[in-house]
Amino acid sequence: MTEAKITELLPLPDDWRRALAVVAHPDDLEYGCSAAVAAWTDAGREVAYVLASRGEAGIDTLDPARCAPLREREQRASAAVVGVDTVEFLDHRDGVIEYGPALRRDIAAAIRRHRPELIITLNHRDTWGGVVWNTPDHVAVGRATLDAAADAGNRWIFPELAEQGLEPWNGVRWVAVAGSSAPTHAVDATPGLERAMRSLLEHRTYLEALTDQDPEAYVRDFLTETTTATGKRFGGRPAVSFELFGR
Repeated sequence: MTEAKITELLPLPDDWRRALAVVAHPDDLEYGCSAAVAAWTDAGREVAYVLASRGEAGIDTLDPARCAPLREREQRASAAVVGVDTVEFLDHRDGVIEYGPALRRDIAAAIRRHRPELIITLNHRDTWGGVVWNTPDHVAVGRATLDAAADAGNRWIFPELAEQGLEPWNGVRWVAVAGSSAPTHAVDATPGLERAMRSLLEHRTYLEALTDQDPEAYVRDFLTETTTATGKRFGGRPAVSFELFGR
């Protein structure tokens, strides 16, 4: 049996000015994707974050009412490390986010507000590429984001958005899915990797509940391992991978 050929990842297109990242929870973008965000903001590109929930169900020892504002603060501090000033929350309920018209409408509204050329979201498939099951929140938000990229340009799907002053936006050129098991493109993580680590460390309360390992060691080991593994398909440079869908 012959060994499967490793397919090289292509550079993600960089001829754009505005991006919108749409994910389910605080910390979703920090597990690797923020290294790319740091490089983009360094280059003068605009990146905004929209989160479907505040991650209020993510820490077993904290009641959701106390957890939500804490995780919101950590997310805003985390985004600032990589040059992102705009962080919005849609207030869907963490853990039970439902795919459907309500979620699509909220994301389409965000797309119309920010008018991005590039949208970033997280893996929308059932697994992380094998036997590790994905969460329903990630699946719902990823699928809804792919659909909302088209919804945002059609004035007749959610006509109430135009009535609210949010005119259709057909300028989305790509949707880039992070954490995909079928990546096609990548971004060099080298310039932004240290800031990506600091960005993830801003979620300290969550990390301390997640692992018994020292948070700094955990973050460094995780991001070094994942970006190095991706780099094997990107010229040997540490990298962040995406599955790119054109619009």
